[in-house]
Amino acid sequence: MKILLAPSETKTIGGEGSLNLDTLIFKELNTKREELITNYQNIINSADTESLKELFGLKKESEIQKYINNIYKEPVKKAIERYSGVAFDYIDYNNLEVDAKGYIDSNLLIFSNLFGVLKANDLIPIYKLKQGSKIAGVKIEKFYNQALKESLDTYLENEDVLDIRAGYYDKFYKPNKKFTTLKFLKGGKVVSHWAKAYRGIALKYAALNKIKTIKEFIALQIPNLDLQEIREQGLKQELIYQIEE
Repeated sequence: MKILLAPSETKTIGGEGSLNLDTLIFKELNTKREELITNYQNIINSADTESLKELFGLKKESEIQKYINNIYKEPVKKAIERYSGVAFDYIDYNNLEVDAKGYIDSNLLIFSNLFGVLKANDLIPIYKLKQGSKIAGVKIEKFYNQALKESLDTYLENEDVLDIRAGYYDKFYKPNKKFTTLKFLKGGKVVSHWAKAYRGIALKYAALNKIKTIKEFIALQIPNLDLQEIREQGLKQELIYQIEE
């Protein structure tokens, strides 16, 4: 089973070594990646403060300073450790046992508005790019959409797919086969912001139990979540969970 996850806009600092595109999954994307990174770097090197605030999605001049760097010279760390949003906090990767970390490294794909898509253990530097930003006038989701399709269709061909991305990243890629999504309810209402936390929890328990198929995932007991309904619509299978107090 492969799991698709959105990135977070917040990142951790640090790492070691430097970016090598040839170590990332889907080397066939590297020409695209290099083009986008070059344009991103050119903006950082030459743009004024207001333009950088817009690119990064930040308001204070002091906040943008740590992102004004050479992306090829910044230290790198695993993508799963680089991103630090709510879902990643609840995955709690660094405190997992070795086998659970290995499961995530092997089975999690993280979508990125700079790199396209990454394996959880791909090594990347810190960067900042507001969701929906354009680089040199280019809509990134369209830029990567066609490039990703063939690679991901092939990669996922013989795998069950659990898609727990936020909606924006559907624009990067839509599976061409049956896939499963999650919805969380509390008091009969759909949970929005905290859905990120429960996606992270669901992924963590899939890793702890080394889940190999969607059938196994459906049978998985996840603390504080009660599977209420399974809905089918076209290629999408939606698992609807009630959050228990």
